[in-house]
Amino acid sequence: VFPELTLTGYPPEDLLLRPEMDLRVQVARQRVAAASDGIHIFIGYPVILDGKRFNAAGAYRDGSLLAEYHKALLPNYSVFDEKRYFEPGGDPAVVDVAGVPVGITICEDIWYPLPARRSAEAGARLIVNLNASPFHTGKAPEREELVGKRAQENGVPVVYVNLVGGQDELVFDGGSFVLDADGKVTQRSGYFDEAQDVVTIDDGDMPRVRPGAVTPHPDGDEAVYRALVLGVRDYVSKNGFGGAVIGLSGGIDSALTLAVAVDALGADQVEAVLM
Repeated sequence: VFPELTLTGYPPEDLLLRPEMDLRVQVARQRVAAASDGIHIFIGYPVILDGKRFNAAGAYRDGSLLAEYHKALLPNYSVFDEKRYFEPGGDPAVVDVAGVPVGITICEDIWYPLPARRSAEAGARLIVNLNASPFHTGKAPEREELVGKRAQENGVPVVYVNLVGGQDELVFDGGSFVLDADGKVTQRSGYFDEAQDVVTIDDGDMPRVRPGAVTPHPDGDEAVYRALVLGVRDYVSKNGFGGAVIGLSGGIDSALTLAVAVDALGADQVEAVLM
């Protein structure tokens, strides 16, 4: 299970309006399909159907697209501007994975009751939620509390997969997690680092998730510092910059900036100039 809009990055913004972007996404989807031999792949991408663009998640297996879900709730506040680019979906998508009906939702859908309820009413006994949820202080526990309500309301476990990395002014902190049907966290991935974790689910009348490693939430100062480091690292690397030059005044602000740059890029990529 991959995050929201994996194939373009989030947010792709006006790149979505370029016809060549859609062509590149189609090529990437063909590569994903070819890689799905013997496994299910849930992955996010934009798709244009009948002249309308959707924020989509596809389920692939053995080279075929089994189902495609279109995000129902499009955030249009704060840093989000999805109504500019996408049309809302709404129909649930449920895919059989080894005998377990798995429902697909995308990010904002899990923050409100209706999409998860539609998925459960369509037969889902497990819900996967693809996310690009940006970092801000104190947000991680808030996510788990809200997603826990969806699990409890529908009596199904939820696998919440979040994006990791910096994209322009946004930082995505990861912290993916799994909740059982009672809304209890049974597994949590790390923050600010990419990971590939395995979730084990026992099938039966109702799937049960086995307990896994639960990485603790970073404290406030640590989370902010790691967000700064990740944001700088990805901004520099994704733009192809060779490194950074930093003027040092002798004050705490420039010293902290130097520390962030070195932790992000490595000492050999940072040149300090004493002012």
